[in-house]
Amino acid sequence: MNDIPRSNVVEMHVPFRDVDMNGQMFLGSYIAYAESVLANFWTSRPQLEDEPLYVASKVTCILHRPLRFDEKVSFTPSVDKIGLRSVGFIIAAMTGGEHAAEVEIIWQARSPEDQLPVPLPEITRDWLYGFVD
Repeated sequence: MNDIPRSNVVEMHVPFRDVDMNGQMFLGSYIAYAESVLANFWTSRPQLEDEPLYVASKVTCILHRPLRFDEKVSFTPSVDKIGLRSVGFIIAAMTGGEHAAEVEIIWQARSPEDQLPVPLPEITRDWLYGFVD
């Protein structure tokens, strides 16, 4: 991991509304929290006037062990891969020093005018490289 401070880590306790009748966190809740953490992380990028749209093209969740009600968890976003027209993120859910889950989200850059894929802006690409694990 690089030396950029991780001020983008979100810590929380699993709320009752996010657990099923077995006391385990819903799979969709991992994804929802990961998307929120990623949206917050994304606000710190360099602002561009002609920025493309970013559209999710893939979302997956790997569950290592289910979280339970009131368990403390931290979600940490990182950049997994940077392509010509897309960027992949991994949002890790950690509890008690162990991985609970990893959510992978891939965004594709698209033109605001016609929604066709476009290259990632060089400034954004350079910023993203600072968060590659």
